[in-house]
Parts: sequence; C-alpha cells; structure tokens
Amino acid sequence: MASITSELQSVLQQAAQEMGLAIESESIEIEHPADVLNGDYSTNMALTVFSSLKKNATPLQKNIQTPRALADVLVEEIKKVLSVTPSVVINNITVAGPGFINFHLSDTFLLEELSKVVQKRGEVLLQSGGAKKVIVEYSSPNIAKPFTIGHLRTTIIGDAVANMLQATGWHVFRDNHLGDWGTQFGKQIYAIKHYGNEEDIDNSDEPVKELVNLYIRFHEEAEKNPEIVDEAREWFKKLEMGDSEARRLWKKCIDWSLKEFERIYKVLNITFTENDGIGYGESFFEDKMTSVIQELQEKKLLTSSEGAQLVFFPADKYPPLMIMKKDGATLYATRDLAADKFRKDHYGKDIVIINEVGGEQSLYFQQIYATEQLLGWFTKDQRIHVKHGMYRFKDKKMSTRKGNVVWLNDVLIEAFEHVKERASQAHIQKTSDERNSVLRDGELWKIAVGALKWNDLKREAIKEIIFDWDEILSLQGNSGPYVQYVYARCRSVLEKATNYEEKNVLDLMKMQYIPNTEEKTVLRLLYQFSEVVERAQHELAPHFICTYLFEVAQSFNTFYNKHSILDEASSDHSAFRLHLTKGTSLVLQKGLELLGIQTVEKM
Repeated sequence: MASITSELQSVLQQAAQEMGLAIESESIEIEHPADVLNGDYSTNMALTVFSSLKKNATPLQKNIQTPRALADVLVEEIKKVLSVTPSVVINNITVAGPGFINFHLSDTFLLEELSKVVQKRGEVLLQSGGAKKVIVEYSSPNIAKPFTIGHLRTTIIGDAVANMLQATGWHVFRDNHLGDWGTQFGKQIYAIKHYGNEEDIDNSDEPVKELVNLYIRFHEEAEKNPEIVDEAREWFKKLEMGDSEARRLWKKCIDWSLKEFERIYKVLNITFTENDGIGYGESFFEDKMTSVIQELQEKKLLTSSEGAQLVFFPADKYPPLMIMKKDGATLYATRDLAADKFRKDHYGKDIVIINEVGGEQSLYFQQIYATEQLLGWFTKDQRIHVKHGMYRFKDKKMSTRKGNVVWLNDVLIEAFEHVKERASQAHIQKTSDERNSVLRDGELWKIAVGALKWNDLKREAIKEIIFDWDEILSLQGNSGPYVQYVYARCRSVLEKATNYEEKNVLDLMKMQYIPNTEEKTVLRLLYQFSEVVERAQHELAPHFICTYLFEVAQSFNTFYNKHSILDEASSDHSAFRLHLTKGTSLVLQKGLELLGIQTVEKM
C-alpha cells in the first residue's frame, strides 16, 4: 500500500504533465500544514515550478503571470486526474497565500483509519522492508570498562533503529560488537599484575569499577614511567600468541564485565539476537583476520609503509587505513573487516549492515566502507553509519582514561529514586480509595528508564548533549513519563467504560457524525502514525517518532480536558469517543514500543 504522500506526488506529477511541465514525483515536496485550517497536506510546487517557466513556454503557460495563478490552474488539472481515478480520501483542494496548494482529507477517511488502528491493535505500519536482511550493530561496550552515560546513546538509538526496521518488515539481526580484544588489554593485564589483587576484584560489588581504577592508575604511572607502555604492548602480544597467563586474566576481565553488562541491559530492556544473545565480540574474529589480509594482498590493496601494512585509497580520498602494525599486531580495522566478511559469508551478500557509533568515528567508517567496496564485498548503500553526538559536560569532554565520567549505573539509580520520590508525594495527595493503586518497583523502573530514553531520543541523534541532571530526570512536559501518563489515562477511561466492548467495534461509517475540532485534531494525527514511522525508519531517526507521540499526547489531553467521554456511555457519541481513546492508547503504546519504552497501566 502506497502512502498518501506518494499518491499525492503521483497525482501532482500527472497534473503538471498535462500542463507540459516535466517534474519528477519524488522531487515534489509534501508536508503537513501547521494550521489545521490549511488542510492535511500542502505543497509549494507551484512556487518552485513557476520560477522554471521559460520564454518558449506554451500558450497556456504564457498566460500564467504569478505562482498563485499557476496553483489555480494546477488545482483544476488535479481535479481532472482525480476524476479519472475517484478518491474518497481528498475532500477538498484549496489554494492559499502566494500559491500553496492544500489538500483536505475527508472525515470518512479519517474515521476509517481510526477503525483500522483499533481493529489491528495499532499494527498498521507499512511493511516496506520486504523481509530484506539487515544487521544493526549497537551498544558495543569495551570489556573491563563499565557503562558510562555515553554508552546510553548507542545502546538505545541502535535498539530503536532495530525496532523500527523490524516493525516495517525488515529481517533484523541485532549484534553487540563487544570490545573484548586490542592493545588496551595489554595495559589492563599489566595493571592487574602490578597494582591489583584478583581476590579483591572477585569480592567487589563492582568489579569493573576496580578494573577502571587500575586502568587509570596505569596511565598515571605511564606518564612518569613511559617504558611500561612497551611492557603492556608485550602483554598484548602474548595474548595474541595464546600465552596461558595472558589468556586467563583476559577471560576473567570478560566474565567480570558481562555480569555487569547483563544487569544494565535487563534494566534498559535491551536484547541482542546474535551469538546466543551476547553478540560477536572482537575476539571471535581473531582467527578470521588472516583470510582478510590474504584477500587484501591478492587484490593488491595492501601497501607496505615503514614495515606497516596499509590500504591507500584512489585519489587519496581518505588517509591510508592501517591493517597491520610494523610488529605484526592487528588493529580495530583488521577485526572490523573480518567481522564484515563473516557477516557477508554467514548472512548472504545482500545483507545491509548498520553501525550505530559516535559521529567522531565518521572518517574511520568511511575508510572501512571504502575498503570493503574496493574488495567488492558491498555496495555503497549496504553499509550505513548512524552517527550520534556525545554526552559532554558544560565545560569539557568526558574521558574514562582521565576518570571524569558519569557512570550509567549511577544515573539509573538516581532516576529510579527520583521517580520513587515523586510517586510517594503523589500518593500522599490521593484519596484513601486511590491509594489502593500503588506503583511497584517494576513500574517505577519503566517510568525512570522511559524518562532517560526519551530525553535522549527526542533530539536528532547527531547533536551533542550537555549532561544536566534536571533535564535527564525530567518527568514533565516533553518527556517519556508524560506520554506514558497519557497512555495510562486512556487505559483508565476504557477500564471505567464497562459497556465498551472491543470485540464489537462500532461501525463509524453509519453514525453520520461530524467530529468537533478537538476530536478531529486527534483523528488527523492518528492516521499519520504509519507515515511518521515510515519516515523515521527510512532516515533511521527515532526523534521523528518522539515529536509525533508528544503531539498525539498533547492533542488527546486537550480533547480529554474539554469533552466528557463517559457521561453517556450508551450513546453513539460516547462510543465514538471511546473508540478515539482506544485508538490513541494503541498508537501511543506501539510508538513507545518502537522507542524501547514500556508502558504502565496506571500512573
């Protein structure tokens, strides 16, 4: 099923052709007017096309002196096109201002769309994915380093991207490319052996923080004694060569870390599908790098430079990509190429691979993608980097190495305590009957996590976020808890309507009812749900869904505060309003689900 936007683009293209104007349908801009009086869709096509009219225009075109006049003529042509293929969707077409063409949807269409939402329980999304395979790689924390607030972004943005793709018909594989290999383990092993105590780490409630403290200690000592950096490199070399002591300590670091990671993922409601839900870490590809290096050599893509092996790009488009150091040690790039070769061989050559990684890695991924194209593994559109900006303090960047970070676990606990305190205050203000409904810890966690996720996902991913406790814990206004609350309000209304039976869906077409302004505002938003999700998944941008859901929540609240829903529950009018309430609850629930935010039935 095509979207209304694409259908309007096709109609406009046909109308333009009838006037002798050549224009591609995809280039025709369609948007929703801010003012409902201007309809449901609008295009500035007349304004943009008018400027391209030439002196050798047809007689019809020569008589058109202004963009508005062109719009008037286009409207007549549009009506002719629609008359050939009648549509109950468009009720009226008008021209506004200097030449904007506005389309007004019929009430019949809006009511039909509401009925679809209710009957299909919100499952009305276009299945544009066509079961194509896609790997979404996200989170990917480093072993021996606990989650900081910075890890939150890739984890929840990647999860939302995977959710959107899956909901629109893609076959999604969720991978966690754990950083469990690399030179940092030489430093970690050195630090454990010289400054740490394994028994103390084993007995610690937060063993990974102990490992971070040792890592910081290593860098402090390295500033005074640079020679220990060479010793750390030697430990990593031993690790690569299979040294038993190096492998033992490395494995302990992984076990300590995974225990903490699993706890964080459970709180955030994050899951992965690959490698039994753990994800394929870098170490999985340790024995798969040789074939990559051989293929690079066979295709004459490796160049030796001062003993190191690098890939140089045509016309020096990017700086050279190092594949092997002069001492024979591998790098992130070697392992990432091995990972993508494995994915190509394992999932099929048509697989699309999405890396949700910070924007500061843009150049690196351009190099990786270019190398894979030179190898003939993937085409340009098969490799996608979803970039996010970084969390930072107002006056400086965060750095694990320097110890100036905010631990994600601390943020989660603070958010939970904040929600618990607010819930307790609200409980005191309730009547004795209302106090029977107490939010349990599981529901409080859903609200706390909802606040954290929404605060991040509501903005464009590429933008940096200044860490601010007040904003990150916000429960009001444009926040996750606000949308969760409106959902709970809808559920409360439906629960009280004992005579509203979902199985007997009202035939709205027989009511001959004209929705009032507030009802129609909600209707106009509900039919846009599929369209908004389609745009969000196409652009891999969850913030579009946040903006939409907040607008739905606000519009329903306006309707709820102005009109009674339950006073005459037996009337058709009240039944319609319950139908509208049900539709709103389903759209809010499904939309929050796509963002990875769980709903609660009462707040």
